[in-house]
Amino acid sequence: MAKRKINWSRRASLDLLEILDYYYKRNGTKTYSKKLSTKLRGTIRLLEKQNDLGVQSDISNVKNLIEGDYNIFYEITATTIDIITIWDNRQNPENLHKK
Repeated sequence: MAKRKINWSRRASLDLLEILDYYYKRNGTKTYSKKLSTKLRGTIRLLEKQNDLGVQSDISNVKNLIEGDYNIFYEITATTIDIITIWDNRQNPENLHKK
C-alpha cells in the first residue's frame, strides 16, 4: 500500500485551532492544548500507513476515525488523505456539517 499525503482542509485546520484555543483560554496555559494537538496529529499520521483505521460515515467516501472525544472525518483519494473536519463529540450533533 502506497503512502498517501495528508491534506488538511481549511475547515479542519480551523476546527483544530478552535479546539486548542478553547482549552488554552479555559486552562490559562498551553500545556493541555499541546498534548491534545500532538495526540490528534499523531492519530492522523497513522492514517498514512493504515488507511482503513476509520469506519465508513453516512456520507459516501468519507470515513470517521475516533480519537478520545473527537471524530476525525477524512476522505481517501488515490494519492491523498483529505482531513475534512475534526468534531468534538460533546457538541450538539445538529451543528455537524461534514461536507
